[in-house]
Amino acid sequence: MHPAEQHDFRDETFAGRHVLVVGLGKSGMSSIKLLKKMGARVSVSDSSEKGNIDQEALDRLRQEDVFVETGMHSKELFFSADHVVVSPGVPLTASVLQEVRAKGTPIIGEMGLAARSMKTPMAAVTGTNGKSTVVTLLAGMFQSAGKKVFLGGNLGTPLTEYVLGLQDADIAVVEVSSFQLDTAGAFRPDVALLLNITPDHLDRYAGFDAYAESKMSIFAYQKPDDIAVLNGNDEEILGRLHAMPQNRRFFFSEALGNRLGADFTDTVVRVVLSEEERSRAEYYDLSESRLHEEPNVQNTMAAILAGRLMGCSQEDVQMAIRTFTPLGHRLTVVAEINGVTYLDDSKATNIGAVYSALKGMKQPVVLIAGGRDKGGEYGMLDDLVRQRVKAILLIGEARERMSKAFHKLTKVERCDSLEEAVARAGSIAVEGDAVLLSPACASFDMFAGYGHRGEIFSKAVMDLDGKGH
Repeated sequence: MHPAEQHDFRDETFAGRHVLVVGLGKSGMSSIKLLKKMGARVSVSDSSEKGNIDQEALDRLRQEDVFVETGMHSKELFFSADHVVVSPGVPLTASVLQEVRAKGTPIIGEMGLAARSMKTPMAAVTGTNGKSTVVTLLAGMFQSAGKKVFLGGNLGTPLTEYVLGLQDADIAVVEVSSFQLDTAGAFRPDVALLLNITPDHLDRYAGFDAYAESKMSIFAYQKPDDIAVLNGNDEEILGRLHAMPQNRRFFFSEALGNRLGADFTDTVVRVVLSEEERSRAEYYDLSESRLHEEPNVQNTMAAILAGRLMGCSQEDVQMAIRTFTPLGHRLTVVAEINGVTYLDDSKATNIGAVYSALKGMKQPVVLIAGGRDKGGEYGMLDDLVRQRVKAILLIGEARERMSKAFHKLTKVERCDSLEEAVARAGSIAVEGDAVLLSPACASFDMFAGYGHRGEIFSKAVMDLDGKGH
């Protein structure tokens, strides 16, 4: 019998209780499986019409005696539940959720549900930007050390899927979004990394303060021996340290001062892990990797700290840095045409990500931006736009608002499609320039996701090259 089959998943909180799962996406389906093993009576509510939901999944749920409501969220079903489990894509501001919360019904998310059965040591990474890069690099460090790694959460496999399996990894590396943290319950990582806090998802939060509090909550249940890895240059984070629980703190920044952690000079990262070893710092060379420029220097420092603090050797860490392959749609060079570099940064779905991208640019930029606005203030980009952007080409629903924000700073044009914007960029840019797709917005007004947007950009660039531009 496998260890997972031996494990008793029954949970007194949920056993015999009516639990309503809201949302039939990947995390919702995983939550249903875990709740059934916990002994719960499960129902599902999804606002999508039945025709837009996988029929095979619906048939399987009915066979398992799970009631499924589609096309609506009925108060009757919500009010009959003892607990509600929400998927990350479901806003907690939905009126029916606010009503059941006022009634006193507990609301939890898939990650909080999984954390109740988690047995594996865990490093969890959150922040507005850089999460996927850091978890991928950190997983590579553990793999270099010969460890078996579970990599998932907001990136890839839901944590519930791992909990339902053998839990046979040596370490779990988990990407965590603010939406997941909002319903994470007593989620407690052994090492929690907070990379940065800049405005994002303000269409889902009451304001920036609420969003920042969500990010800080990754530390809420840590104990004194647990570890926090923090951005020592982020004023928003530093201003909230007083509200954190007692834990062991390490910082990554341009200059450490008297703190423990990591800083850098040129392409060399210096690491100080204890007061006793301050005179014997460790050094890591980024020059042979693709991580030696911002924002990846910050990401790398965070990963180095977590890797070393969780048992990776210096050699394991350096090997992972040297062999790391950057993820797609994150400042990815698509082509160089007539001396102009075309960069796909479609993953930059918020203003902070664009700030990081522009800060790292060395050449004049023709910026392609726009999409579905997320409620942030574009003013934080003013200085960089004024200094480095020779023209901005705007697409999507946000183009009017963005045009008003930037028209006094640089040349601004509105385009009807991404293909049109690429063609126009090709005519504006000259040798030595960069054309940068870094949207500062969500993609769902025009594309299936940021990956789709990046693919369309790359195709348009290749078409441009074929036309002899």
